[in-house]
Amino acid sequence: MATKAKTNKGAVKRFRANSAGTLIKRRRSGRSHILTKNSQDSKRRLRCQSGFVSASNVLRVVRMLKKKVVSVIKKK
Repeated sequence: MATKAKTNKGAVKRFRANSAGTLIKRRRSGRSHILTKNSQDSKRRLRCQSGFVSASNVLRVVRMLKKKVVSVIKKK
């Protein structure tokens, strides 16, 4: 019998995939505390609530989440 595939619990807390599994959201780092030393410009850039995982790292995150990925690119 093969061992059961387990999800990475740290990845589950940090990443979220949409229902189709095409986009993976992540929270930006550096937003939690000690923001007084940052400039207004850097804090404004961090204000965006979530970002997306880059295309080069999607498969790595999906392997940790053990989810199926549907390709966004449609063949013409």
